[in-house]
Amino acid sequence: MEAAEKALEEKQKEKPSFELSGKLAAETNRVRGVTLLFTEPPDARKPDVRWRLYVFKGGEVLNEPLYIHRQSCYLFGRERRVADIPTDHPSCSKQHAVIQFRQVEKEEPDGMMSRQIKPYLMDLGSTNKTFLNENPVEPQRYYELFEKDTIKFGNSSREYVLLHENSAS
Repeated sequence: MEAAEKALEEKQKEKPSFELSGKLAAETNRVRGVTLLFTEPPDARKPDVRWRLYVFKGGEVLNEPLYIHRQSCYLFGRERRVADIPTDHPSCSKQHAVIQFRQVEKEEPDGMMSRQIKPYLMDLGSTNKTFLNENPVEPQRYYELFEKDTIKFGNSSREYVLLHENSAS
């Protein structure tokens, strides 16, 4: 008799959930056989400023700058099939973080509203965090980026400094 009561209790606990599961979005958010951890927001836009990331390691500039003005978002991570900018350090996640350009409205001093496209950083729930100006960022949250901000991924010693074409040297 107790077994029947337990089975009935279990069935009552397993009521259907009509909450969004994300399964449908996951199926449509695949690139080269990999399900992306990130979906671009509706306000995603290509930037109108030519942003660049300068990569430093131990104070030395590595290679040419990374030009990040040609698309609306850039994925950083170890998974080379989907990462726009590979981070090969073992402490970096396969899909570590993303820089997303978003169109935002700003109120001008005269009261008029203007639209600007600004860069934002989001950690995608990485194991070893993403750092903005030496401070860890919370996962799944946008942080506005500004000129001369530095970004680090995991325990990598590489630093990415954000500048644009009009930045003073």
